[in-house]
Amino acid sequence: MTVASVPEARARTEEGWRQLHPHTVWVTALTVAGILAGVAVPIIIGITDDVPIWLAGLVAVGGIAVVSGGAAFVDRMRWRYTTYRVTDERVELRYAWVLHKLRSVPRERVRTVDLTANPLYRVFGLAKVAIGTGQQAGEHSHVTLDPVDKAVAEELRRLLLRRAAAPSDDGEHAGPEIATLSWRWIRYAPISVTTPLLGAAAFGAVMQVADWFKLQPAVFRTVRDLLGGPSVLGLIAVLVVAAVVVGVVGSLGLFVEMWYRYRLAREDGNLVMTRGLLTTRSLSLERRRLRGVEIVEPLGARLAGAARVDVIATGMTKKTDEDKTDPKTILPAAPYETARAVAADVLGSPAATATAVTRHPRAALWRRVRWALYSVLALAAVLAVLGWLLTDVLLHLAWISAVVLTPVAVFLAFESYRNLGHGLAENHLVTRHGVGARRTAALERTGVIGWTITSSPFQRRAGLLTLHATTPANKGAYPVYDVSITEGLHFADEAVPGLLHPFLEHQD
Repeated sequence: MTVASVPEARARTEEGWRQLHPHTVWVTALTVAGILAGVAVPIIIGITDDVPIWLAGLVAVGGIAVVSGGAAFVDRMRWRYTTYRVTDERVELRYAWVLHKLRSVPRERVRTVDLTANPLYRVFGLAKVAIGTGQQAGEHSHVTLDPVDKAVAEELRRLLLRRAAAPSDDGEHAGPEIATLSWRWIRYAPISVTTPLLGAAAFGAVMQVADWFKLQPAVFRTVRDLLGGPSVLGLIAVLVVAAVVVGVVGSLGLFVEMWYRYRLAREDGNLVMTRGLLTTRSLSLERRRLRGVEIVEPLGARLAGAARVDVIATGMTKKTDEDKTDPKTILPAAPYETARAVAADVLGSPAATATAVTRHPRAALWRRVRWALYSVLALAAVLAVLGWLLTDVLLHLAWISAVVLTPVAVFLAFESYRNLGHGLAENHLVTRHGVGARRTAALERTGVIGWTITSSPFQRRAGLLTLHATTPANKGAYPVYDVSITEGLHFADEAVPGLLHPFLEHQD
């Protein structure tokens, strides 16, 4: 089947080559105009003391029109000389103007077809299609069609993934839904690091706008008068509370924007996730690329009994500015049992997420306690030296930090030890670690291509070592920290039989 079977209301070129959607010119012009308008506003405000505002506005409008028109002309030339086609063997993208380029991807190597549509694309009924091979070897490992008609994008996704997917045993092309959005999950959004960051960003934005209008002192006076003239500490406390409230509201809005209409399902043997309110995204993952899953429990979510699910797969792209969350995240923070059920469904192995992990020896605990105490002692020593050289205030900070931080450091050391563990399921190995965010990874044994074994002098004295299961997916290696030497080597040998065996010395 060729692209000729894809409905598309545009002129055809020779030999099945097609052009991108012509509305790309309007999208580019409006995007550039919006960016320039956002930049021009503070500039106009800043020069109103020397130049009449009507003159500054007129110059800004003229500049925006000229630059936007130039960008639209350049994009029109790109559209005019850019064509693509999908044949039975390949997906090809051709640019033939001043610099001639031809990018080609074999259809048998297509692993992902991801669709993205920001609000402006949705107004014009467009979508960006990213066709990837599941590799990260560079720009030649993927083809991006930006933009095409939304109906064309959906048909291309189904067409290419159906060709790439392995036939199912029952002959069905679409499986049942794995997970859909539950609005009860939104309660986990505020208990993340995003909340204070959004609050601080909002406070900074208000101060920046006030600075444009030279109204920062007036803003502080107005707030103080509204609160009845509190002290400086009281004013700071009120501003902190206001920032937290704004951060909570912002985190709720961000959750809605990212996960609205969330749906995780199977199509032709592939995992397909759709989500997004303003910017819609449709991400696909071929089953052959899957190497495991990772259940992530950030501190706030763990205290609330929640976790998110990330996939471990080859060729996963990194987070970009257009995507506020990692592409590997297939389930937002949800109740832990829900996350474990989704992870088991994706893996097709309930035992992988229900495996009880083996605790590591007590030597791993005391190693963490020692390093925690060393860290506090080092900080106190630096403050003490600076206090001896500069001021007595730092001397008091030295002993105060030692008193306050010592129990905190010891608690984190115990928490880190409690989160250590490893285990084996039928087809997966399981490793767990983390302090701020506890991570439990279930990795396919067949996906492990090597072991990296490290043991520092301090670990050797304690009879410990660290294993890293190497896999061509995501981070590239998943650690088993501070396990005993005998148990660690036995675990690695049993997890992937034959891989480490030739390098081990066996004793009767």
